[in-house]
Amino acid sequence: MNYDEFIAEFDLKLNNQQGKAVQSVEGNTMLLAVPGSGKTTVLVSRLGYMIYGCGIEPESILTMTYTVSATHDMRQRFISFFGDEYADRLEFRTINGVCQRIIAMYERYNGTRAFDVLSNEGDISRILSKIYQAVEEEFPSESDIKALRSYITYSKNMMLTDTEIDELDDNINILGIYKQYNQQLRASAMMDYDDQMVYAYRILTRYPEILKAVRDRYRYICVDEAQDTSKIQHEIIKLISSGNLFMVGDEDQSIYGFRAAYPEALLSFEKDHKNAKILLMEDNFRSDANIVNHADRFIQRNKYRHKKTMKPTRRAITAVKQLNSTSRLSQYGYLLKVALNPERETAILYRDNESMLPLVDLFERNGIEYRTRAADLTFFSHKVTSDIRDIIAFAYDPADSEIFMRIYYKLSSYLTKDNAQRACEISKQKRIDILSAAEYLPLHQGTRKSVKALSTHFQNMRAEKAGNAVYRIKNYMGYGDYLDRMNIRDNKLSILEAIGQKLSSPRELLTRLSELENILSERKNIESKVILSTIHSAKGLEYDTVYLIDVCDGIFPETVISNYRNADETDIKAYEDERRLFYVGATRAKNRLNIFSYSTAPSTFTEEFFDTEKQPETDKFTDFNIGTVINHRVFGRGMILSRDGELISVRFDNGTIKKLSLAILIDQGLI
Repeated sequence: MNYDEFIAEFDLKLNNQQGKAVQSVEGNTMLLAVPGSGKTTVLVSRLGYMIYGCGIEPESILTMTYTVSATHDMRQRFISFFGDEYADRLEFRTINGVCQRIIAMYERYNGTRAFDVLSNEGDISRILSKIYQAVEEEFPSESDIKALRSYITYSKNMMLTDTEIDELDDNINILGIYKQYNQQLRASAMMDYDDQMVYAYRILTRYPEILKAVRDRYRYICVDEAQDTSKIQHEIIKLISSGNLFMVGDEDQSIYGFRAAYPEALLSFEKDHKNAKILLMEDNFRSDANIVNHADRFIQRNKYRHKKTMKPTRRAITAVKQLNSTSRLSQYGYLLKVALNPERETAILYRDNESMLPLVDLFERNGIEYRTRAADLTFFSHKVTSDIRDIIAFAYDPADSEIFMRIYYKLSSYLTKDNAQRACEISKQKRIDILSAAEYLPLHQGTRKSVKALSTHFQNMRAEKAGNAVYRIKNYMGYGDYLDRMNIRDNKLSILEAIGQKLSSPRELLTRLSELENILSERKNIESKVILSTIHSAKGLEYDTVYLIDVCDGIFPETVISNYRNADETDIKAYEDERRLFYVGATRAKNRLNIFSYSTAPSTFTEEFFDTEKQPETDKFTDFNIGTVINHRVFGRGMILSRDGELISVRFDNGTIKKLSLAILIDQGLI
């Protein structure tokens, strides 16, 4: 059947851009789909058209998605559209699933057995922990192990050289740990999930017979969420494609750079694939026109992107709100009122997982029901959090030598390691606190003065609120200077300060941190209209109302580029990754978008988002595009089939099709 017959047979409603994408079967095609443009509908419709319209055997079609759950969802969507006749003959796989098949072909071809996959994260963590202890000569925290896992995944997915791996982190010997980790895996005849791609790529490049077998089996390849695909994944896709590659993505929505997402592959698609073409899906069916127009104007500032314009199909009803709070703390009281009795589904989104902790603390104290998405507990084991715990604990036990030796050089004591150890010995002998014991040492006058001042700070800490104690530690006891020297962000301190603001003593902060860690590790999500989520975890989802919080320079974005002309290309790409993250967060909102910034800190993204000077030219009928549903006072409900200027063609629910003037319809109040 032809395309028109196919559309009619399965009652599919597609606009012109969607229709072109569905019919693009032969050759290499990149489909750039803006948020809310119906890409899954198009992907599934295209699979149906390939089978029913073009007579392509389902077994020759491979559809790759980003996650295992996405493969199941895609299969179910296909069944809901076309029934289950061909669903089991189609292949929906992750890239790891495809690599697994390639490795299995290698096993059959060579008559050998490949390494087993080490999938247990606990086992991987234990291996890395032992290596870290041997290389760094100290015990790693949970956040250290998580960082190592990220570095290893990034290195393998980005196909980094040893030199590039060595440059990932100046504070630890990442290359040494990386090499020992790989050696231990090989010695145990094991590989991790990232190795599956490394080995599959090697097999395809070294065994042309296997490469040919893969190409012969999958004559048509479709890749969803192409912007989230890594460099090595793109190289594998390039190898196995025989010329009929259909990739769907949007570099504007590439936000997983820390997981080695490689949006550059989308920008170089025409160069990398012979006779390639680029198609666009620019209509956003999800969001209020005000949200769409603001978001599009915002993302247009990015340099590394395809030229496209996100267009609204809905009317502009609710203005996007900029909420100026006096400080980071004051936004929480506002959000508490929002969460007390929400009328509609409301998502509170943020850049970093730690931003949720003051809200969790507040909601728990006030009995607010809420849901969380992918709560991350590494905040509680992070070096900064552990240091604050140690410093507070030492204030209550100033003779604890183990704690003192962990913190003395992070504060403004100016003691050498030898003097610190001798102070601990004197403390034990005389049964006095360590800082008092240090006064028995032959110290320089300046050092003696600093030690005495530090001792006074510890005494004063015990008599003040926990939030004030954290502020004192950072600004008066030298810990902030230590973080600057070590190039460690101090954002976690403001989170600790916020949690401790209403706690009457620093000791209560230690207790509350343990309570919050238990709450988040043990809580089971309940049905609630209030959702707390990072933007990363909210990708692909949509909510009636969205609050973007902590939108200020230094938090979101983490760093700001004030002058593009003088900026390094690497810095520009990192900054544009932040802008894409904000864009994705804003476009999760269907009807209401609210953005929090502080009057006490600059907010570059807020300024850019509400900058009307760069608003693109639009006509006065911008809300009426193909696919828009209207309600006519006389003819009832209908959908716009086509539009030429102010003239539209509308198919009404009774089956009639009429050509109408938008100017007359609006002026006379007919719609």
